[in-house]
Amino acid sequence: MMLENMILDNVKNMPPSGIRKFFDLVHEMEGVISLGVGEPDFVTPWNVREAGIYSLEQGHTHYSSNAGFLELRYEISKYLDRRFNLKYNPDHEILVTVGGSEGIDLALRALVGPGDEVVIPEPSFVAYKGCTAFTGATSKILQLRAEDEFKLSAESLEQAITPKTKVVIIPFPNNPTGSIMTREELLPIVEVLKDKDIIIISDEIYA
Repeated sequence: MMLENMILDNVKNMPPSGIRKFFDLVHEMEGVISLGVGEPDFVTPWNVREAGIYSLEQGHTHYSSNAGFLELRYEISKYLDRRFNLKYNPDHEILVTVGGSEGIDLALRALVGPGDEVVIPEPSFVAYKGCTAFTGATSKILQLRAEDEFKLSAESLEQAITPKTKVVIIPFPNNPTGSIMTREELLPIVEVLKDKDIIIISDEIYA
């Protein structure tokens, strides 16, 4: 049997990332500044690289717990408290993943399956639809408009929600538009969702 015949259809039918194709094209050109993927245009600062080297030299080369190193989870907990006044218990409320995509993937796999719907505002991060597709759930696209500064409105969200809606992704600050929603703008969104059995995945990678 050919290997390609053994690959699941939902994997074979997954369209390639347009932004990654653009990223690969730009890398073949000189003098071009890529605005494609979300990474800085400078080398990682030396103090960060030095800390990584020091960690390796100290022998920190072994597996962590599944949730991530406890020391790191405590530092994340303190940062969230200091910066945003958010209280999370590092022992069982913080999970360290290998980047945002894995976090989104794990959350969706744990929450949705065939027959469920995930509301995804667009433009948005390319991984949302792909991660949703792998669960067997359906992406319900909510188109954001330039005239609204690509912000999500309570009215449009209410219209997108159906009895099948299990998850709503809130991607602000937004990738790729850069749109930001204030607390006052988010409060009507909360009013729409607070009495519904719907999980919010708040992707705040650029917060």
